[in-house]
Amino acid sequence: MGKIIFIDVDGTLLDYENKLPASADLAIKKARENGHRVYICTGRSKAEVYDYIWDIGLDGMIGGNGSYVEDHDHVVMHQLIIKEQCQHIVDWLKARHLEFYLESNNGLFASENFEEKGNPVIKLYAQRKGKDDADHATVRTIFPEMIFGGELYRDDVNKVSFILNSYQDHLDSIEEFPDLKPGTWGGKGEIALFGDLGVKDITKAHAIDELLKYLGAKKEDTLAFGDAKVDIPMLEYCEIGVAMGSGGDEIKAMADYVTDDVDKDGLYKAFIHFGLIEE
Repeated sequence: MGKIIFIDVDGTLLDYENKLPASADLAIKKARENGHRVYICTGRSKAEVYDYIWDIGLDGMIGGNGSYVEDHDHVVMHQLIIKEQCQHIVDWLKARHLEFYLESNNGLFASENFEEKGNPVIKLYAQRKGKDDADHATVRTIFPEMIFGGELYRDDVNKVSFILNSYQDHLDSIEEFPDLKPGTWGGKGEIALFGDLGVKDITKAHAIDELLKYLGAKKEDTLAFGDAKVDIPMLEYCEIGVAMGSGGDEIKAMADYVTDDVDKDGLYKAFIHFGLIEE
């Protein structure tokens, strides 16, 4: 068995316009031809891993920031928010007039006013990421298969994201949900745009460990690629941790190696640097 490669999706595999650089597609195809295994390791649920990503050729995925692990269509691990927890989250968010969406392998299920409240927030998120077409970013362009009007009391939820009216909403979620894992995204600290709630005690690193046990593989054969704070545990866990040049300062500071930006062939260049492929 060759190396086992774990790649974050947003800002690592895909650029900030959800586009797959041709060089990244080529790098993964070449690496797999060379006998290496490649898994995406993402905050996305399976419903957000669209066909053009699978079409690259992947050995599987880790989703929900570590709550879901799949190898060649075999589910290795899946930890879910239970229905009672989901109902508690939905009721609490509605009482605070916070719009949200439920992230499930069966789809993204939006609250009643998520599109209306979400459009300006998504535009701001796109602007912060430096998207060329940020002014045209909408909920429906970023989440093309989002489901509106669906059932919200669910038993298949990996994670819940909600629009922050203020950072206090996140702080209050920590108090309200000691049985879950609260976080934020779309900015650091007070400038975060979204809060999220996931399964307690899960990380991308823990999911990788579970997958390696299933594969009978060694940590010494692993490489991880990421761009954000949530990727730090997997970069720390794997033998080699690579940060994208377009990533945050915190992950670049702790990485073993910093490659170029996501849209400047960063993944391809790193694969060459570590001998996974030849130029």
